[in-house]
Amino acid sequence: MKILVANLGSTSFKYRVIEMPGEQQLGRGGIDRIGDETSHCFVEIGEHRDERSEHVANHAAAVGMCLDQLTGEGGCLDSVEEVAAIAFKTVHAGNLSGVRIVDEELLAKMEELVDVAPAHNPPYVRAMRQLRDAYPAIPLVAALETGFHDTIPDANRIYAVPLEWRDEHDVQRWGFHGASHRFVSGRIAELLGRNGLRVVTCHLGGSSSLCASLDGRSLATTMGMSPQGGVPQNNRVGDFDPFCLPYLMRRTGKSLDELLSEMSTNGGLLGISGLSGDLRDLEEATANGHERARLALDHFVGQIRHHLGGYMVLLGGLDAIVFSGGIGENSSAIRKAVTADLQWAGVRLDDAVNDDTRSTETRVSTLDSDVEVWVVPTNEEVVLARQSADALGRTN
Repeated sequence: MKILVANLGSTSFKYRVIEMPGEQQLGRGGIDRIGDETSHCFVEIGEHRDERSEHVANHAAAVGMCLDQLTGEGGCLDSVEEVAAIAFKTVHAGNLSGVRIVDEELLAKMEELVDVAPAHNPPYVRAMRQLRDAYPAIPLVAALETGFHDTIPDANRIYAVPLEWRDEHDVQRWGFHGASHRFVSGRIAELLGRNGLRVVTCHLGGSSSLCASLDGRSLATTMGMSPQGGVPQNNRVGDFDPFCLPYLMRRTGKSLDELLSEMSTNGGLLGISGLSGDLRDLEEATANGHERARLALDHFVGQIRHHLGGYMVLLGGLDAIVFSGGIGENSSAIRKAVTADLQWAGVRLDDAVNDDTRSTETRVSTLDSDVEVWVVPTNEEVVLARQSADALGRTN
C-alpha cells in the first residue's frame, strides 16, 4: 500500500510517498509559490533529484504534477492507481477529531473554524475540494492534529468560562502538533525500552508546543482552542490576556480584526525582538549585543520552563524530556537554557554531547541523570501513513 502524504501551505505543497506496512519512503518533493507566474518544483527519488520552474495554477494541478513525476521515467510508481490514499496533516475540525475519510461534513466543520485556524484551514479545505473533484477515485484521509490530545482529561482541557461555551461552541484547549508528539512519545518508549513513561515532549520550531504524556497518552498540552495559544511562536503571541484587546482598540483606533492580524503575524519572537522571528537570527543578534533579541530568547525559554515545571508536577516526576522540531533538534543553546539548573529535579545535561548534536537521534543527558534528555527528530509523515493505512483498513 502506497500513501501520498501531503503537507499544505497556502501557496505550497510538499509530499512524501511512503510504502506501508514497511514504512519505506519511495520519494519526496514539493512545489512552492503555487498560483504565481512561476512556481519552483522539485522531486527526489533515490539519489535522483529534478528541479524545474513553471506555472502551477492550484493545489490540484500541483498534485497532478507530482503524480506525473512519480509515474514518469525514473519514478517510483507504475501508475496513479497505486496511490491508495492522499493523507493530510489536517489542523482543526473541532469535535470531528481523530482520523477521518474526507467528506462534506468534515470540510464544513473546518470552514466553521476558520476564525481560529486562519492560516491552516482555508488552504486545506480549498485543496481537498480541488482534489476530490480532480481525483475522485483516490481516498483523501484527514489525520487531525487534535487527535493525539483526545485523551487529555476534561480538567486539563477546559477554560474557566461558562461550560456551555464548550458544549455548544467547542471552546476548549484542543492542542495541536499531534502527529509530532505522537511520534516522539512512541519513539522514546522504544529507545528506553519500557512502558509507563512520564515524558514531556518539546516540539520547538516556527510554531512550538509542549505535551505531557503518560505511557504514550497525552495528558496536557500548551496550545489552546487555536494554534495561536501556548508558548510564543516565531510571529504569534502565544498566551495573552484577551481584555487587552478592547483597551488597545480604544488607544490605537484599530479594529479587532486588525489587532488579531497583528498578534498572529507580528507577535511572538518577531514582536519582542523587532528584528526577526527566526531563532537563528536572534541567537546571532544576541551574541552581538542586541538587547531586544536577548529579551525575546529569554521570554521564549522562560515560557517553556514554566510549562515544563508544571508538567513535572502533573506527572509526578519525569522519566524523559525530548526535544524535536527545527529549534529543538538544532539549537543546543535553547536545550541548555531550558534544562539549566534542574539538577534538583534529576536533570543533568551533558554539555559536550549537547553542543555536538544537530538533528540526530541522541541522548544529550549525562549517564547519571535520573531524567533522560533526548533529541529525537520527528517524523510526522510516517505517523500519517500509519494512520491512513489503519483508516483504509477500517473502511474496506
